[in-house]
Amino acid sequence: MITVASLAPYLGGALALGGIAVAASRRRELLIRWCAWAVGVPLVTGAFWWGRPGTAAVAIVVGVIAVMEFGGLMRLGWTDRVVLAAAVVSVVLAAWLAPGQVLRVVAIGALAVAAVPLLAGDADHGLHRLGAGLLGLAWLSVLAALVPLGASALALFVAVSVADIVAYFAGRGLGGPRLSPLSPAKRWSGTLAGAAAGLGVLVVLSALSWPMAVAVAVGGPAGDLLESMIKRGAQAKDAGRWLPGSGGLLDRIDSLLIALAVLLVLS
Repeated sequence: MITVASLAPYLGGALALGGIAVAASRRRELLIRWCAWAVGVPLVTGAFWWGRPGTAAVAIVVGVIAVMEFGGLMRLGWTDRVVLAAAVVSVVLAAWLAPGQVLRVVAIGALAVAAVPLLAGDADHGLHRLGAGLLGLAWLSVLAALVPLGASALALFVAVSVADIVAYFAGRGLGGPRLSPLSPAKRWSGTLAGAAAGLGVLVVLSALSWPMAVAVAVGGPAGDLLESMIKRGAQAKDAGRWLPGSGGLLDRIDSLLIALAVLLVLS
């Protein structure tokens, strides 16, 4: 069984090796990104170590920030964002405190999101607000899966993150056919190399199973393409500018979100 205690040495070792590699490269952007990881990884690991309350707290904080970034990309007003954030938070709390009521809470959240443009009588932009709000709820409510999955979700995040990094560098080095017009920089060669690296991480972490493997190899790239589609529609390069080396939080967790959804379905 995967536990946070069993993952902690690997996370610490990866941070240390990454720091050495970054120092050797002397590249400022990599140093900034590593510093962000050096702060974030211990905080998230400590929260997961606390158990379901800590995991729920992480999911809530991440969910609210992600809603605000998503709302910015979709040009949603503050009322839409606040209601959507409340709906996502409610789903996370239900996953922690009342797991049997999650679907009911999702349905109530969808009705609340839909009610905002309806009550406003927005004939010009109401359909856009409704579609964007329901997409945001379906996409970001997946964060509630962090609560029941616990350490498995942490292992999935590590594997997906490594797969993303390897896919980026392998795609640039190997070239070949593009993965999708949604993200011209991504190549099939990089995606396959990243999937192999992600599966290798799962083996090292003793977390390999066929649902986890599909989540990393298929869900991760699909999540990245989904955010690319949203950003291209919004004509934005990043979901935000506040997270050093990553743009916004959505840019960091886009692959994880769909990977979590795939893992939930297959499990």
